[in-house]
Amino acid sequence: MWKSLFLASGIFACIVGVEMLLIDSAVILPLSGSGGPEVFTAPDWAPWSLISAGAVTILNFVTLPTKMIKGLPKP
Repeated sequence: MWKSLFLASGIFACIVGVEMLLIDSAVILPLSGSGGPEVFTAPDWAPWSLISAGAVTILNFVTLPTKMIKGLPKP
């Protein structure tokens, strides 16, 4: 189960990084209706950091042995 969690978080980080790379800014509207919209602009280093961290996490998933994750070895 841990293995799939790491894979999902790595894929999520890569997707968010690519989205930040393609989109310059995003307008966030409040759900309650009170207050004005806020503009979110990511720093220049954020997309590349997310993509690289996601890629490292996915590569760690691929190289992690399965028997190490399952817990205690069988007697």
